[in-house]
Amino acid sequence: MPQSRLAADEDARRRYLAARESWQQQVTQTTARNQKLQQHHLGEVHRWEEMQAAYLRQRDEGNSRVEQKKAAYQQGDPDAIAEYCDMVLSYSEYPESFPQEWDLEYRAETKTVIVDYRLPAPGDLPTLKEVRYVASKDEFVESYYTESAMNKLYDCALYQVALRTMHELFEADQIGAVAAVTFNGWVRSVDKATGKKVTACVLSVQAPRQEFEEIDLGNVDPKACFKALKGVGSSKLYGLSPVAPIMQLDTNDKRFISSYSVTSGLDQTTNLAAMDWEDFEHLIRELFEKEFSVNGGEVKITQASRDGGVDAVAFDPDPIRGGKIVIQAKRYTNTVGVSAVRDLYGTVVNEGATKGLLVTTADYGPDAYAFAKGKPLTLLSGANLLHLLAKHGHTATIDLKAAKQALADRDTETG
Repeated sequence: MPQSRLAADEDARRRYLAARESWQQQVTQTTARNQKLQQHHLGEVHRWEEMQAAYLRQRDEGNSRVEQKKAAYQQGDPDAIAEYCDMVLSYSEYPESFPQEWDLEYRAETKTVIVDYRLPAPGDLPTLKEVRYVASKDEFVESYYTESAMNKLYDCALYQVALRTMHELFEADQIGAVAAVTFNGWVRSVDKATGKKVTACVLSVQAPRQEFEEIDLGNVDPKACFKALKGVGSSKLYGLSPVAPIMQLDTNDKRFISSYSVTSGLDQTTNLAAMDWEDFEHLIRELFEKEFSVNGGEVKITQASRDGGVDAVAFDPDPIRGGKIVIQAKRYTNTVGVSAVRDLYGTVVNEGATKGLLVTTADYGPDAYAFAKGKPLTLLSGANLLHLLAKHGHTATIDLKAAKQALADRDTETG
């Protein structure tokens, strides 16, 4: 065989071996990549299945809660009826200038719903009447309502809100639980004489169901209808003259107990995280009483149950930020998780409160803050608590490590 032929064959053999090795490397790399992709795919499928299972659990739990609330409502449970009425009002659509805030109470003995409703101040309503385009000047020209027209419009709007609110509550009542509705309209404004912000009830009306259902709301004059229902209010509502509500919300609760002072015994050596849990609840009650009393509010502590329910309730008379506020005190030495915040939100809903406050000696995890975002909840950490104490002239400390040891020693002694 010629030498050139042998050389060509050897060269072909080398190229073949090199190509086969390259192919084998590509097969190995592709197999490894496919295995990695397959593992990633299986991981994503597993993650999706976990998310699906979590969603289904949340859905089922949510549906279960809805069914429980529905059953409680149909059985005439007063708390469920109050929550249902609150939900009805939350679906009302109003212009942005209307605050749409309220506090609500249901009195089962008389089947009466009492609503304290925040109404807009005269200056909250838009005064723009129309905008015209003037072609000759190539500009837009705005025109506004006169003061007289705005006063008339304002009064009419308030009468309509009162009638609409009562209508919505009566119409939504499916089990005959509401025999009467009392509407108290509150307005927060600036007193021109003092320059201070004041809150006053400017109109109040009560209507029995039978009498109200005989009214053809589509054809009535709102003011005349209000007066026919024996509503109370100034002839010029825009003047914001205060009137006494026909019925007022009841702030009494059989769970409330006598309280005692704790702040007088505080000093720099007091470790709040190691404090007796009952003393800690009374401390929180006393602290927020000082905070709310500035605006005429009050704070009451509930019976010591250690069940994670309501530890204290604040009643703020200001309908803007006020109403019923649930307070929970957590003397914790570990980070507070989302479950405690979720429980607080459930309590706020069940109590028909406007807001919930959770106070702890520790701090909160990211999931707790994420859950509270966008909800009527305020989370106060140990640092916030010390700041609030200092604001009212008291000093104390929070040493979680020392508290854990003290609590462990206490458990050992009692074990």
